[in-house]
Amino acid sequence: MTRLRSASWFAERDLAGFLHRASVRAVGVAPDALDGRPVVGICNPWSEVVNCNVHFRGLATAVKRGVVAAGGLPLEFPVSSLGENLQKPTTMLFRNLMAMDVEEAIRSYPFDAVVLIGGCDKTQPAQLMGAASANVPAITITGGAVAAAVHRGRELSVGTDLWRYTDDLRAGRIDLEEYAELEAAWIPGPGHCNEMGTASTMACLTEALGMTLPGTATIPALHPDRAAAAEATGRRAVEIALAGLRPSDILTPAAFDNAITMLCAIGGSTNAVIHLLALARRTGYALPLARFDEISRRTPLIADVRPSGAELVSALHVAGGVPALLHALAPLLAGDSLTVGGATLAAGARPVTGPAIRSLAEPVAGTGGLAVLSGSLAPRGAVLKVAAADPALLSHRGPAVVFESVEDVAARIDDPALAITPDSVLVLRNVGPIGGPGMPEWGMVPIPARLLAAGVRDMVRISDARMSGTAFGTCILHVAPEAHAGGPLAAVRDGDIIVLDVPGRRLDLDVPADVIGRRLAVAPAPAARYERGYGRLHAEHVLQADEGCDLDFLVGQPDAAGHLPYGLATGFHGGW
Repeated sequence: MTRLRSASWFAERDLAGFLHRASVRAVGVAPDALDGRPVVGICNPWSEVVNCNVHFRGLATAVKRGVVAAGGLPLEFPVSSLGENLQKPTTMLFRNLMAMDVEEAIRSYPFDAVVLIGGCDKTQPAQLMGAASANVPAITITGGAVAAAVHRGRELSVGTDLWRYTDDLRAGRIDLEEYAELEAAWIPGPGHCNEMGTASTMACLTEALGMTLPGTATIPALHPDRAAAAEATGRRAVEIALAGLRPSDILTPAAFDNAITMLCAIGGSTNAVIHLLALARRTGYALPLARFDEISRRTPLIADVRPSGAELVSALHVAGGVPALLHALAPLLAGDSLTVGGATLAAGARPVTGPAIRSLAEPVAGTGGLAVLSGSLAPRGAVLKVAAADPALLSHRGPAVVFESVEDVAARIDDPALAITPDSVLVLRNVGPIGGPGMPEWGMVPIPARLLAAGVRDMVRISDARMSGTAFGTCILHVAPEAHAGGPLAAVRDGDIIVLDVPGRRLDLDVPADVIGRRLAVAPAPAARYERGYGRLHAEHVLQADEGCDLDFLVGQPDAAGHLPYGLATGFHGGW
């Protein structure tokens, strides 16, 4: 058997081994638990300020049961917890910080394998990014979706329905009393979004990548099967520690194609585009943004789940979850890709058992949910979730109405003096990776209340921001390069004609190129958002959206197999 990584800490009968063993005994671990057993780290982002993750203590306990049953030693450790609702300006600003936290914890501690407990939106990609770079054997168990809220007899999704009710309030179709009823019922317990928002999307993509056990992505948060899956994950963690199965063995270009196919088939969150781009670069694979469009063109939307469909993730689970999606998508997948379970991806496929999953022959929509656009307004690309857009707006010419910030939107969007019609194109800029900062989910710019009251339900909206995976509308996102970095979005003026041609995959500013150049040349340099700390580090090193918004010094090849941290010495020398 290959020497365990943890043996470099615990096996030697010298001063270093003495200190390492004594430190673990001090937390209550019996001496024989260190006698050649694989040490499994349990990476737990539990937090009381993140309702999506608040049940993770129970999941960690279940993982520990599995590790012990398989003959391993579980050691739980905390990492950053990112929560969409309370953390400002956006969790995306801190995704890379959490990824660094995860990576360095895995690298620097005596783990033979790690279990990643993933929940709220940026938690899962941050953990995968960190684990991919550290390249110690790793396996994920996701947290599961929250139960459905019920309002006046209707099951509700956490985000999609909230945005619809908020539009109804602004348009005068409901009153504040009913809105207060919604607030009281809205989030009925632990778990992440229960439609195909970013967290549910990333859970499904993690299974499609092969980084979690088959059938676990869609189990509801508080269903007993999730605890059983966590226990099975703990058992498997010991096995991959002994086998030396690493993220670099699983996260191949073919695995990323499988994940993109899944993303398109489920009408998943546009945020996943950024996360997959970043994760691929952590493995040394420069996944091109154009690959998403290529795969979307060949992949039907087959999951009838909000916001692109009618159901909740619970219905997707009843229909067989990711294994059933894999069965339906089999002709489009690299089924021989290896998974962390030890078998191929195809081996985990199971027949469809419910109406929330359609066939390739009778899909919800004929092509996948995404389009990648380019043109004079987005030289390096922009992303549109076609499945959530109004088909009538996919070919559109209209005059720009420009907002410089989200505060500008709040101040003017409902101003009766604002010159705007249903044909106008709402442009929000200076909210990208640097300008946001962190590229907040502000891309679903609200429609003016007076247009909502007149029955307008969608308009073309363009920004260098992101959009919640639970949101909808003809929102062109991730415009690269961003305005704050001198992209052509900074050159748009009120009244300029913007041309959207989704069939042709174009997004253009109908202004001569030399005029755009002159406007950019005289544009004032934007002020820095942060003068110190992580915010400054992020601004100086963050990549643009088409490259995944990772920090430039974090991309590249993962650690080699057997890599150990600096300062791990043996002998009877002094020091720690």
